Amino acid sequence: MKNTNRELIFLRSFALCAVAVIVLASAFAFKSVQNQRFSTIDVERINIIEPDGTVKMVITNVDQFPNGNDKINDRGTNKDRKKRAGMLFYNEDGIECGGFIYDGTKNENGHSAGLSLTYDQYDGDQVMQLLTTDSRNGDKRMVSSALTFNDRPVNETQEGTSIIMEELNGIADGKLRRQKYQEYVEKGQLGGTPRVMLGKTRSENNGLFLFDDKGMPRAMFYIDKENKVKLEVFNERGEVVSSWPQ
Repeated sequence: MKNTNRELIFLRSFALCAVAVIVLASAFAFKSVQNQRFSTIDVERINIIEPDGTVKMVITNVDQFPNGNDKINDRGTNKDRKKRAGMLFYNEDGIECGGFIYDGTKNENGHSAGLSLTYDQYDGDQVMQLLTTDSRNGDKRMVSSALTFNDRPVNETQEGTSIIMEELNGIADGKLRRQKYQEYVEKGQLGGTPRVMLGKTRSENNGLFLFDDKGMPRAMFYIDKENKVKLEVFNERGEVVSSWPQ
């Protein structure tokens, strides 16, 4: 009889433990497949990652913005880039490919604010940018907003640019530094040329502005701050060769 009671106690204990394990396992399994809902989340930074750990997007405040010696996907970040709140985008190879940043603050003379949405050439810098700047100095306020498209060097890489810029910044002689810079431009490793701009300039002209492959303005169709419509064509030296109205 005693052995029978012991067996019953053992079986009951085993059954209770088994049920408890099943309940807990079911609860954890249920939670793992359900989306969590929150009314409000306060967070300083969010990294959106793929299953293999590759970072695809960073949403961050100013303090957590990656720069300096920070690394994303085992790659260095722009050491000299100012910290701003916003987002950074990364492609399938873990390389930064664009971002959205903004800032704005008062100063002793007025204020300074800006917003930028960019898309980068593969392993390079921006080829498209939506940019607005707003600065005030006393009674004078300048606002510029534009969508621009740029040409980038064919041999440009982000890590290569960082190494080159460190080298150039270490050259004290200005003439030698400009000469070395031009050598890298000719190799297709540095430089960038605006080609198309649509928007409002700091001189308050609103229109379409076209540039050649050297970045020189070649055509403008715009309305100036006095509401006059103008069409101007320039030669490679920046001289007006045709205009409308005459």
